[in-house]
Amino acid sequence: MSVLSPPTHSPLLLNTKTNHLSSSSSSPSSLLPLLTFSSKPSSSLTLFSSSKSGNGLASEEKKILLERYGYDVDADDYFPQSSSPKSKRKKEQQKTRGGKQVQDPPVEPKPPRTTHKLLQVIGGTARRTKLLSPKSMDVRPMMEVVKGAAFDILQAAGGSPASLRPGRWLDLYSGTGSVGIEALSRGCSEVHFVEMDPWVVSDVLRPNLEVTGFIDDSVIHTVRVEKFFERAEQFVGNNDTFDYISVTPPYAEVDYVVLMRLISESPFVGDDTFIVVEYPSKTDMLESCGPLVKITDRRFGRTLLAIYGPTWAQKKRKSKYEKHN
Repeated sequence: MSVLSPPTHSPLLLNTKTNHLSSSSSSPSSLLPLLTFSSKPSSSLTLFSSSKSGNGLASEEKKILLERYGYDVDADDYFPQSSSPKSKRKKEQQKTRGGKQVQDPPVEPKPPRTTHKLLQVIGGTARRTKLLSPKSMDVRPMMEVVKGAAFDILQAAGGSPASLRPGRWLDLYSGTGSVGIEALSRGCSEVHFVEMDPWVVSDVLRPNLEVTGFIDDSVIHTVRVEKFFERAEQFVGNNDTFDYISVTPPYAEVDYVVLMRLISESPFVGDDTFIVVEYPSKTDMLESCGPLVKITDRRFGRTLLAIYGPTWAQKKRKSKYEKHN
């Protein structure tokens, strides 16, 4: 059998021929290949070989010998290449049942993600505007009753029951953007939305901002919340402090102790910042967050709402409560 190898750039050109003598021969030379050296340039290297016999060299031994003379055996089709891990795994997955080879069934593609309009803006200039939200449960918007209560508390604490004090809002785990959009509708001047899911940003959040007319007052950060905090200066610049921060994470995917410490130690929190936190039952929330104190903590079924703010807001809320009683 004759096998032609591809052109080689090795300075040493050689032909090999396995010496097959009779099996009775005991000479050591019978176990070695015959090598013919040539200094004449050639565009290809011819390798002569026959099938392995009792006194012939195995393929692996030939490879080792040829490599010593500078020949690239990996580029020669004559030498079988080892199977890749991927092909090995594929073979392992194949099973034999009743003499027939059966492969594992292919993985079905996930159905396309779709949206519906079940949310709406509660108050302000965009009141009653319908908002998109995913039909799946991977994004969980804040319930309207919780959202309404949160904004009522913020407006009263800020001294303006009819609207929010003008300022900048940071909407963490924004999802549909319903909280940040509510803030813009009620008087906020700018909202930064932090959402890591590109599909939610392109097919839910951005359309909601466009339909409410708030796209020019918004900044979208398609990044994980942790990365946003790590690169705060890059994303926000020197204007670090926010007047309001909303925190509505997926309950099962965050550690609230770690998350609240991350927020309290960030440059986003100032002395007059308000922080709105939605959290599940059986979660212990601290009485303070950085320089801020907890001014309210309310329950809505299995959902709880904590709001942190400056000490002057807490005193104002207490005095108002005492007057009503």
